Amino acid sequence: MSRWRPPAEKSTALITREGHARLKSELDDLWRVRRPEVVKALAAAAAEGDRSENAEYTYRKKQLGEIDRRVRYLSKRLEALRVVDAVPADPEAVFFGATVEVEHAVTGDTSRYRVVGPDETDAKLGWISIDSPLARAMLKKRVDDEFEAQLPGGTQRFYIVDVRYDQG
Repeated sequence: MSRWRPPAEKSTALITREGHARLKSELDDLWRVRRPEVVKALAAAAAEGDRSENAEYTYRKKQLGEIDRRVRYLSKRLEALRVVDAVPADPEAVFFGATVEVEHAVTGDTSRYRVVGPDETDAKLGWISIDSPLARAMLKKRVDDEFEAQLPGGTQRFYIVDVRYDQG
């Protein structure tokens, strides 16, 4: 079995100011708090003797690898990201950072989404990636515009009901 994985698809390198702060905070916590704790526990487990049968040592080695992978990813990603916190020149159209209310053309159900970077999506909050099919389909649309999106359940039609941008 090979460990090779195909490279991940490139994602848009945009992020909100709040999302950037969260990623920096996560990196700081991993590097300054969690990693030193795990290194200390790993050293204690290694001192217990036979490492081949030491479950604590094996677990801590794996945990350290996971932390190091995430630190490496966050370090590279934070350098590549561009923080977007300004309202676009046309605030009545859907662009990055917009909070958009849409109405399903068939059912009449309404949903509210915020278009954010791929590193800060949160389904519970309705934050969708700018790379998602729904966000791509609604970009540059205005209130009362109709659009179609290719979703996993098939093609769906929606209307833009409202477009807002957070000020700050």
